[in-house]
This record gives sequence, structure tokens and C-alpha cells, in this order.
Amino acid sequence: MLIVATSYGAGSKVGTTAAQFLKIEIGARGLAMGSAFVATADDATATFWNPAGLAHLTSSEVSVHQVDWLANMELKYGNVVIPAGDNKFGFFLSVLDYGEWDVTTIDSPQGTGEKFGAQDLALGLSYARSLTDRFSFGATVKYITQRIWHMNASAMAFDIGTMFKTQLKGLRIGMSFSNFGSKMTIIGKDAKVFHDVGPEIEGNNEHINAYLETEEWDLPLSFRVGVAMDVIDNSYSKLILAVDTIAPNDNLEYINTGFEYSLKKFLFLRAGYKSLFLQDSETGLTLGTGIHYAIKNKVKFKFDYAYADFGRLENIQYFSLGFEF
Repeated sequence: MLIVATSYGAGSKVGTTAAQFLKIEIGARGLAMGSAFVATADDATATFWNPAGLAHLTSSEVSVHQVDWLANMELKYGNVVIPAGDNKFGFFLSVLDYGEWDVTTIDSPQGTGEKFGAQDLALGLSYARSLTDRFSFGATVKYITQRIWHMNASAMAFDIGTMFKTQLKGLRIGMSFSNFGSKMTIIGKDAKVFHDVGPEIEGNNEHINAYLETEEWDLPLSFRVGVAMDVIDNSYSKLILAVDTIAPNDNLEYINTGFEYSLKKFLFLRAGYKSLFLQDSETGLTLGTGIHYAIKNKVKFKFDYAYADFGRLENIQYFSLGFEF
């Protein structure tokens, strides 16, 4: 469950990295825009998309995200952003729960009465700062762990990002490099076996404790570069168009594109298309909406929803809730 090696298209390297949950996009807003968000990333979810985006936040923000992921998995994500003058800090926790299953054996095919489960977790700290009035930089350090019953694997990783605001009609250029870190090796007592080191020697111990040596697996590196433009930006409405190019280390390159239209910064409509030009992709159309409401001009309430089509895997519904203060 944790690591699957398979062949999926010439040169794609699908199934050759661990910690696939790190690739699940965070935030209903960014997902609804077709996951073309690296050059916008102007809310707390910048901790995932592009840590440099945190540099442009002027208020503290808390957000929580929940999605019933594919195959009955459940993803939960929470983050906090705290400005401290010119320095901006972000904290996040991501948990993907696979659920529980009955433990079965040859002697007890209907179950032994025991249960086992699997879970992935990432915990991170982000930092961002504007180096000039148009250029910002950000970085994230995170701890990653995957667990299935008595076995687990862990790693440390880094993200870096930049964002440049041009003087051309709100045109922005964003870049992020995600999940650069150590390899993952699954270990635990389920790798314990009994071994006879001298089967040709009569009377020797046939049950010497030994452990299987497991392979090391890379993290899912991803390089994103994108552009976004405020095509319309006035007191009544705003329209953002965005395009991202993604180059992962375990698949072929592809393009995401999307838009966001807002009415008086209260009602938001979004749509996009993921994984353009990616062979055999099951992802595609994304849609979403949102409501952002300021309470006495002190606290802004944010509710966002996204729908994403996954082809033969059907679809997912994504919900995000945030407070800016």
C-alpha cells in the first residue's frame, strides 16, 4: 500500500517514488482553479503551493481542509500563518488515513479479531520574506512518515519557492521546488524472519533472528513554474487567469490551467483543467465556488468548495474553511 512499483508509459517512472500523499493538492480554492496556483498562492495554502506566497500575507490566517479521497481514504490538513513584521511563518499538519482492515491468516481467513491500518503524515514549518517590493522568497522544512501496521518509513524534506510581481497588469510569475529530501526505507518488526545460517551443519540453530533488507525510495520531487494575471481588477469584480507547468520525477511533464472570478470579493466562481497533455491521465475538469465574508472588518470568514473529475475513479468533493484576522 505504501509503495507500488509499476510501469506506466514510456519514461514516466510512475510508481517509483514513496509518499504519494505529498502530491495531493491542498485547498479547495487552488484545486478548483485546475491546480494552477503557484503564481497566485496568496492565502494560507501557500505552505503547499509556493511558500514565497506567504510573504504577501498581511494578516494571520487559520485554515482547515477535509476531503474524502479516492478508495475511501480521508485527507485532513490544517495550517496557521503568522506574520511577524517582514517575516512570515507558516505551520501545517497533513494526515491521510487509509482506514482499517481485518487481520486474516491461512488458519483464520475470516479474520483473527485484530485490526490493522495505515496512515501518512507530514508536519512542516514555512518561512517567507519579501526581498524587494516585487520579489519574494520562501522555504519549508517538513517531517514525513508513512505507517502500515507494524512497519513505518520516515524522511525529512524541503520546499523552496519564489514569486515575482511584474508591472504588467498584475502579471505574476511563480516557481516552487517541492519534496527535496532523504530517501524512505520501510522498517519494522514485520520484516523480522528466522534464518538458518548453516543448514549444512547438523544441530545448529535453525531460528536465528534476521531482518529483511528493504529498498530505499525517492520522494516525489516536483518542479512547478507558472504565471497568473489579473485580467480584470476593480472594486466590483476581479478575474484571475493562471497556467502552471509541472515537471515531476515520477511522471511526464504536464500543464494545469484555470481561472477565478470574484464578485465584490464576496462570491467566487472557479474552474480549470488539470494534467493537460499527460498521457493516460484520469484527472481533468475542476469546478468550485467560495464565499468570503468579513465580520465587522476584523475577522474574515472563508468557505471554499471544489469538485474534481477523476475519470474512471469518479470524482472528489473538497471543502476548506478559513479565518483571517
